[in-house]
Amino acid sequence: MQNLKLAELGKDGKRTTIKIGDIVIGEDFVVIAGPCGVESEEQTVNTAKAVRAGGGMMFRGGAYKPRTSPYDFQGLGLEGLKILEKAKLKTGLPIVTEVIDPRDVSWVCEFADILQIGARNMQNFSLLKEVGRAGKPVLLKRGMYSTLKEWLNCAEYILAEGNMDVILCERGIRTFETYTRNTLDLSMIPAIKELSHLPVLVDPSHGTGKLSLIEKMSFAAIAAGADGLLLEVHINPCEAKSDADQQFNPEQFAQLMKKIVKLQKFMQEKAFNSSIISGDIK
Repeated sequence: MQNLKLAELGKDGKRTTIKIGDIVIGEDFVVIAGPCGVESEEQTVNTAKAVRAGGGMMFRGGAYKPRTSPYDFQGLGLEGLKILEKAKLKTGLPIVTEVIDPRDVSWVCEFADILQIGARNMQNFSLLKEVGRAGKPVLLKRGMYSTLKEWLNCAEYILAEGNMDVILCERGIRTFETYTRNTLDLSMIPAIKELSHLPVLVDPSHGTGKLSLIEKMSFAAIAAGADGLLLEVHINPCEAKSDADQQFNPEQFAQLMKKIVKLQKFMQEKAFNSSIISGDIK
C-alpha cells in the first residue's frame, strides 16, 4: 500500500510477534479481558481474579474513559492505575489500559504492559508519536469512521518513532445500522493479513454492544484468522458504570473461554491437516 514503509508485509512474509511475559502475541491466541472501567479496588481485583480463573491471558481496564458526554463516568485516573497495579500483583496478569493524553504517556507506562489507543484517538497524531517513543507495546484500535488505509497509516506513525511493537484491533465501525452499537468489520482481519505484518485482534464487545451477539462474533473472528480477542468482563455487570449491556459476568466468560479453546484447537488442527494435504508440511 502506497506510503507504508514499516507496516507493510514484506516479501519474506515474516509477521511481527510481541512477547509479554509468557505470552507471544501474533503466535499465541490471546484473550484480553476485563471491565470497561476501573470503578473500585474490590470490583477490579475480583474481576481480574475471575478473568484469570476463566482462562484470560491479560487484563484490560480503563483508568481513563473518554466518553461522549462530559457528565458520564470518566474513570479514576491515577487512582485507577494504582488499582490496576494491585490487580496485576494479585493475579500475575499483564495490564492493558488506555492512554488519552500525550502528557500522561510516560507515567501510564509505569503501570501498563500495553498502551491502548482508543478509537476516538486513532488519529491523534501527537499521541501516536508519543507512544511511539515510549518503548511499550501499543494496541491501536480502528477509528469508528476510518478506512483500512487510514488505520495502517496511523500505525505507521508509531512505527516511524522506533516502536515496532504495534498490535491492531478491529472494534467495529459506525454505519447506518442501529440494532448494534457498531458494525464489526471482520473483513479487516484477512485484509490486514494480506497487507501488513502486524498482529490483529478483534473486540466483539464494542463491535456489537449486545451481549447476545458477542459469543458468535468471537467465533467468527477466530475463523477469520484473528490473533486474539478483547472481551469485556465485570464482576457484576448490572452495576457497571459504563457498557453494562456488553459485559460478561465471570460464569459467562468462563463458559465462552471453554468454547474458544475448543474452536481454536479445531482451527489449528484443520490448518495443520490442510498444510499436509497441500504439501507445505512433509
